[in-house]
This record gives sequence, structure tokens and C-alpha cells, in this order.
Amino acid sequence: MTEIASAPAPRPPARGPLISADDALARLLAAVVPSGRIENVATPEAWGRVLAQDVVSDVHVPPEDNSAMDGYALRIADLVNGAGTLLPVSQRIAAGQVGRPLAAGTAARIFTGAQVPLGADAVVMQEVCEAIASTGADDAFGSVRVNEVPAPGMAIRRQGEDVRRGHVVLKAGHRMDAAAIGLAATVGMARLHVAACPRVALFSTGDELVMPGEPLPPGAIYNSNRFMLGALLRGQGCVVTDLGNVPDRLDATRAALREAAAGNDLIISSGGVSVGEEDHLKPALAAEGRLDLWSIAIKPGKPLAFGAVRRPGGEQGAETWFIGLPGNPVSSHVTFTLFVRPVIARLQGAQAQMPLPIRMRADFAWPRPDRRREFLRVRRNADGGLDLYANQGSGVLTSLAWGDGLADIEPGQAVQPGDMVRYLSLAELAP
Repeated sequence: MTEIASAPAPRPPARGPLISADDALARLLAAVVPSGRIENVATPEAWGRVLAQDVVSDVHVPPEDNSAMDGYALRIADLVNGAGTLLPVSQRIAAGQVGRPLAAGTAARIFTGAQVPLGADAVVMQEVCEAIASTGADDAFGSVRVNEVPAPGMAIRRQGEDVRRGHVVLKAGHRMDAAAIGLAATVGMARLHVAACPRVALFSTGDELVMPGEPLPPGAIYNSNRFMLGALLRGQGCVVTDLGNVPDRLDATRAALREAAAGNDLIISSGGVSVGEEDHLKPALAAEGRLDLWSIAIKPGKPLAFGAVRRPGGEQGAETWFIGLPGNPVSSHVTFTLFVRPVIARLQGAQAQMPLPIRMRADFAWPRPDRRREFLRVRRNADGGLDLYANQGSGVLTSLAWGDGLADIEPGQAVQPGDMVRYLSLAELAP
């Protein structure tokens, strides 16, 4: 689908230098250090957590040579007549059992996962064998006609072929997904040392905000950012202290910063980071801490603040990091994705970087680019390209609900249908 979305004409440069997204993130990550707090949790409870220590295997995986399939374990040298050789079956070995050493000139009936008996050098799958029933007490397990000569080692999983004893199987900083949980379990780890969940204080600013479920007075809007950012933070494994909505007053903003700094690793706010007369975060930060960064050369999301707030009554120099996000919901979501997620990862000692894009075909036109780097809401289509949401306004939250990713457009880059653009999948960035 080709669609030309509405795009405003480029604006004149804002006063003061704007920092590039890459430079801004580098400055954030250079400043923030891991919290250093560690918890010991049961392995099943470690999903989504970040390892604080390497996981070193105390065992080989598999612990012994075992069969990769149901069949017959044998010595290849005993197939004296080649394909069609008849061998007596000397034993039956199920998974969890340890068989006897394989007697010369015999085969062992064996099942998937069972330990291969000493002396056997191949397993032949049952589909190319013909089982012959027992004829008496001296022939308890019957015989087998082997209709295929195996290669040495066929269908044998060797001891330690997956993991060797003493090897690091998961490194500190690895975020635990289902496969990592399984790997930790397969080397016998019942508990894991993980980074403590970041403690994050969240508040919104704006006298116009009311909570969903309350009456909506004239001039008011519902506070979507409070719910959206809370969900994003919890999805990143954070323990969230929701301080609600802060009135548009300097004294109230300062009080909120002091309360948020106590006992938290990070403060996230939405709104109040522009340059209007009712935006009080900048002077409040100057009074309660420091402001290190203001205004990023991206769209949406230019007004983003980063600094730190002094912890009240704490030790000398103790601070809580602060990131102030724009009030427009799309801007808030995009800046969370680009900047807050890596900072949260950094606090946990995990890899912290901007999301990695892939190249995809644009099935839309964007003929009037901005001077800033733009992140457009797009959706993959059935033809393998990207469609564009028609209204790219920073307050249009439906564009994020409709889309599945962001097209990352360089400053001044016009896009025509068929051009290749960088695509960030929101699903891959989701918790």
C-alpha cells in the first residue's frame, strides 16, 4: 500500500544545540552505573531477570553417551554379513537405566535418552531393523535383523557434546529468557544470582490531567502516560512507585522530586520538560539536583531531560537518576524505547544499547522530512514492506496501537515507495 502521510514543513532550528540520539544515549550510559544489588532466586522465577554472576556447569551435558533415537546399540564389527546380519538381543535399556557392557556379537534394544552400553559404537534406528520374537528362555529378548550398516557413532549423543563440565554456559549480564532458563536447569542450577529489580519512581505533571474513570471537565484530558509508562516499566522488570500526578507548581514539582529520590534508582516523569511558563521541571531540577542534558534532535521526542536528584538525608553525593519524558504520549513512548530501556538495562548490568534495526522496504512516501531524526509509526504488510500511519502527530496514540514498529529516518531524508529504510520492531522491544 502506498500512502502519502501528512508531514509539516521543516521548522527552523531550535535555539541552542540539539544533541543527536546516539550522543545522548552515550552520555546517559556513561553516567549511569549498575545498582550492584543482587538477589538469589529460584531458577523458574528468573525469567526476564538479568544474571549477576556467570553460570558455570558442574556437569557434562549429556552426562554420558546416550542414544538419540529408539533402536539397537551394537558393534559395527559384529555386522559380519553387512546389511541383513542377524544379531541376538542381549539386553533392553530404557532411559534412566544403565545397561551392562555389550557382549560381543549381540545388540542391545535401546530407547531415546538411554545410556549407550560400554562397547557399542553405533545405534541403528528401529525403522531399518526387523525385530524377531523370542523363541524360549535362552532367547529372552529375541533377535534383530539389521538392514543397514551404520557409520561409526551414528545416533549417539556424546558425553559433554552440549556442555562440558567447568564451562561458562551463561554470562553475567544475560537477560534470562525461556531458553536460558532451560539451559540453567539442564546444568542443575536450582537457584540463580540475578540483579535486583530496579526501583523506579514515576509521576506525571499537568493540571489538565485526570484519571480514567473520573469525570472529564472542560479542558482536561485523561492521563494515559501514567498507565502506559507504568506498564512499560513493569515490563522491564522494574518495581514501580507511582507518585501520581503533580500540580503545575514549582514547589509541588520540587517536593515530588525529593519524594521520588528517596529509596529509588531512577525517576521517570512525563510532561513539564518543554519551555512554557507552566513547565517547572528545569528549575526544580536545578534546585534539587542537576540537569545534564536537555533537548534531543529527534522527532517525536525533542524535549527530553536527564540529570540526577539528591537523595534527602542520604550520604554525601548520593543521587537518584532522573529522566524527564515529553508529555505527548507518542513522544513519551518513543523516548522510553530509545533511552529509558537502555538505562534500565544498564542499572541491571545488562547490555545497554539502542535497538538494532533491520532494513525493510518502504511502501509509502515521506517527501517532506524534518531536520531532526524521525521515528515514524509503521506496520509490516503482507507484501513484505512497511505501511505508514497517516497521522504522525506526537499526540496520536492510535498510531502506536495500530503499528508494529518504527521507521528510523535520518535527518533530511526523504522517502519514496521502494526505498529501503531502517525498521525497529516494537514487538521485539516489548517485555
